[in-house]
Amino acid sequence: MRMVLVSSCLLGEPVRYDGRGCACAHPVLARWIAEGRVVGFCPEISGGLPVPRPPAELIDGSRVVDILGRDLTAEFSSGARQALALVRAKGITVAVLKEGSPSCGSGTICDGSFSGRRIPGAGLTTACLSAAGIWVFNEAQFDQAAERLEC
Repeated sequence: MRMVLVSSCLLGEPVRYDGRGCACAHPVLARWIAEGRVVGFCPEISGGLPVPRPPAELIDGSRVVDILGRDLTAEFSSGARQALALVRAKGITVAVLKEGSPSCGSGTICDGSFSGRRIPGAGLTTACLSAAGIWVFNEAQFDQAAERLEC
């Protein structure tokens, strides 16, 4: 059975910067969970960041800085490398990750101004996984992810 990597926050785990989860109620996700296909993962927690934590945004596509000005690139990069190691170890080829995140965003990320404005871009984990040939989707794309998983 082919497994799929899913952001832990989408599974309802309280791992987001604000200490919340954002459980996703999608029939495809529910089916995957029932089938035992889901591998939950949070690159930010795996990279050593606490919950809660100050919000962070990706700057110039390569550096992650929190709202207090602290550079968290090393932690976010570590989480991305751990995600890659996990998908390789489990033979995962499809991931569904949280849109907008500096780790997991796949179509948009915040613009680095902490104003809530989004721009086209990919988070560090998404970029790392995509570069390795992993298909990355967001929580609005479960149907597309399911199609790819079945290929």
